[in-house]
Amino acid sequence: MFEEGQYFAPVVKKGDGSVSVELGEGHPGLDDPVYRERRDRIATAAAQWQPGDPAPLIDYTDEEHEVWRVVCADLHAKHRTYACREYLDGKEAFGLPEDHVPQLHELSEALAPLTGFAYQPAAGLVPLRDFYGALADKRFWATQYVRHHSVPLYTPEPDVLHEVVGHGNTLADRRFTDLYEAAGAAARRVESDEALEFVSKVFWFTLEFGVVHETDGLKAYGAGILSSPGEIEEFRQMRIRPLDLADMGTTDYDITHYQEVLFAASSFGQVQDVVGGFWDTCTDDSIAALRLAA
Repeated sequence: MFEEGQYFAPVVKKGDGSVSVELGEGHPGLDDPVYRERRDRIATAAAQWQPGDPAPLIDYTDEEHEVWRVVCADLHAKHRTYACREYLDGKEAFGLPEDHVPQLHELSEALAPLTGFAYQPAAGLVPLRDFYGALADKRFWATQYVRHHSVPLYTPEPDVLHEVVGHGNTLADRRFTDLYEAAGAAARRVESDEALEFVSKVFWFTLEFGVVHETDGLKAYGAGILSSPGEIEEFRQMRIRPLDLADMGTTDYDITHYQEVLFAASSFGQVQDVVGGFWDTCTDDSIAALRLAA
């Protein structure tokens, strides 16, 4: 079975209700006991969270705030150059702070009048159907930890910068959240693992790594690109294919490297019509037909 979220470090529950995050070989924080203890503590807070409660308050350190500042400063000008118009509109409306790590509950309060979306804390990997299904309820599962300070412009897994700078600015714009909700409804509608995988791959190549043609060049609208200081400068050099549902839904990807294949829409309106229309109507049978056509 396809396993989405394999880029998350596994989380192991302990008998006392706490959890431990298992960092893999090569992770920048693997040999840092202070960082590992902190990751465990933040993950435990998320694991103990109950629906209906505000997201746990994280006592971010000066070091973590500095990582946030470094990444936001690096991305500030790059967004103006490489981000699509719709993302920039969401970013302006959301008004994220660039000098400190915001709390998820504060972000949820800011999103409420804009799109009605809210964040809920994730300790680690959220089961695929649960993660996407929550989108139908205008809920977005998000991690709260900050990447290791030794390499602030790199993370081997999605941290709070990815969840907030990447996805948060899109969650502030209804043109995006209509797509998120449609993806969530599709994930709940389909029944087979194969159909769910197809839905998630379309999500990956659009809301995570989507690009779109604008009058002044190719721009990014995917959160994975827009939260990566390195990938945002490289995506125009990748193999660019036209937006195609069958192709996106059957193309494998490697999360450990920059994405080598991207799918470009002729406009954001095409994303809304083609991708949004697919998620609005897809069934196991219609996806099976697309898989055969690939």
